Amino acid sequence: MKAKKAKDLLAERYGEKGSESREKFREEAYSYYFGEIIRSRRKELHMSQEKLAETVGKQRPYISRIENGEDVKISNLLLVANALDLSVQLLPR
Repeated sequence: MKAKKAKDLLAERYGEKGSESREKFREEAYSYYFGEIIRSRRKELHMSQEKLAETVGKQRPYISRIENGEDVKISNLLLVANALDLSVQLLPR
């Protein structure tokens, strides 16, 4: 059996690059990734979701949604990242 390239697997499962289904997958993957970073850092700091929510002026279920990769406003992601002493960088490709 021949090994497949990652780009071919992505195209098979989620559509060609630029397609609506591929873009949806990409957005969901980033949301999941950022959620995992937030959860990991919060736990590293021994902080509860409740405490983090209180720190940023949100409700605990909102923090849970962020950590579960649900759609989040960038402004709220920045608030949470700041509360966890994380930096967010936008760099040219």
